[in-house]
Amino acid sequence: MTSGNSRSLSQSGLSAKDVGQQNPLKTQIQLGDLRAEKVLKMAQNCLKCLKYVMCAVNFLFFISGATMLGFGLYLTRYQTNSLLDSMKFLTAANLLLVSGIIITCVSFLGFIGALKENRCFLLTFFILLLILMLVELTVACLLLTYESEIGTLLEKELNTGLQNEKRKNSTKTDLESDWNLVQKTFSCCGVRNSSDWGRSVPQSCCKNGQNDCLLSSKDPSELFYEEGCLKALKAWFENNFLTTGVAVIVLCVIEVLGMCIAMTLFCHISSSGLSYKL
Repeated sequence: MTSGNSRSLSQSGLSAKDVGQQNPLKTQIQLGDLRAEKVLKMAQNCLKCLKYVMCAVNFLFFISGATMLGFGLYLTRYQTNSLLDSMKFLTAANLLLVSGIIITCVSFLGFIGALKENRCFLLTFFILLLILMLVELTVACLLLTYESEIGTLLEKELNTGLQNEKRKNSTKTDLESDWNLVQKTFSCCGVRNSSDWGRSVPQSCCKNGQNDCLLSSKDPSELFYEEGCLKALKAWFENNFLTTGVAVIVLCVIEVLGMCIAMTLFCHISSSGLSYKL
């Protein structure tokens, strides 16, 4: 009997010592499997966390975009024109409408893609965010590179718009309303100074909101804002340059994080749902 057992062990290539080590090896394998299961569970929990974070952030952006869209639609009730003669489409209402539509559509794709674990929506969301970021960086680089040329073009467009307004000979035109808004907001008058308006200086050029300055015989420097709107606008942009730069950087960081999360979810979504893939 003993000779038969030894013969079978020799035929299988296992010694008695190997047989005694089989149980510890099996235990180690089971422990390794348990650790792997824990790691997989942690990874799946992280993916679920990313999923709900993406849903929450995109929902907030969707609400913001819808608000901008609604405000833009509200402003379309008022017939306002752009101060820039050759770019009349650049009105506050149009800018809000375009921005609201883009933010609403992109955030909707991200929200639905993450919530429903839809690979097509997530990939579209990723591509749109990449395009938007590239456009923003391109515009920022162009503004910095051609700063002087843009300033010259802005002055030319403002002069053209002001001359067109003077030729209308009306006190309630849309363009003058925009000029009134700019002159009241920035405490300026005309493009360079009040002389740009000639004899048709609007009420918005009066200092300290005076109502009778147009009828006064005092020196224009005492009645009207001395600073031109071109200089005031340039000063405003220079003073807010840092804030604008930080806002653009923060926006780009948010877009990069959104792309990373979208691509992570995209790579780990299978036909059976969201799961971690090694």
